[in-house]
Amino acid sequence: MKVGPKYKIARRLGAAVFEKTQTSKYAASESKRGAVRTQRRGGAKSDFGLQMLEKQKARYSYLVTEKQFANYVKAALASKGTENVPTLFKLLESRLDNVVLRSGLAHTRPLARQLVSHGHIMVNGRRVTIPSFQVKMGDVVSIRPGSRSSKVFSALDERLKAISIPAWLKLDADKGEVTVQGAPQMQNANLLFDLNAVFEFYSR
Repeated sequence: MKVGPKYKIARRLGAAVFEKTQTSKYAASESKRGAVRTQRRGGAKSDFGLQMLEKQKARYSYLVTEKQFANYVKAALASKGTENVPTLFKLLESRLDNVVLRSGLAHTRPLARQLVSHGHIMVNGRRVTIPSFQVKMGDVVSIRPGSRSSKVFSALDERLKAISIPAWLKLDADKGEVTVQGAPQMQNANLLFDLNAVFEFYSR
């Protein structure tokens, strides 16, 4: 997925949806620009505009296309016996590229997607090259043995020692593998977007 100028997109959305916009340097720069932007902006957004903004925040947070995101929403709506918002969150978080990112096997989402696409990642001992692959409880995500010596993993050991991962994942830093031991939980997540507004957007 081609993203475009990340700083410009993050400013338009008003949220640090990319790793490069989640630094203290970027935050300080945005703080200085804040007063100027406030003076330039027009009136308040409509409900539709606000809902679309939340949808875009969520979509860019996971780096998925409009079509992919809409399909996730449809799947959540079609899931019987479950609440729509937690189901959508689970679908997004259970993507293989997201697990690679959350576990620290990659330090950025684009890199996580690249690692999967290039065949560096395995699920239950089998190589998977589809970033959107849905992991489930009990799955073990690991680095392909032949890829462990690759330059892209040169700083992995130090990164895994320092990273804090979600409770639904269990990391074995020595082996460089992560086990899915539960379902993603929204109440413990620090979200940059409102999924309730996302469903309101698609219900129009």
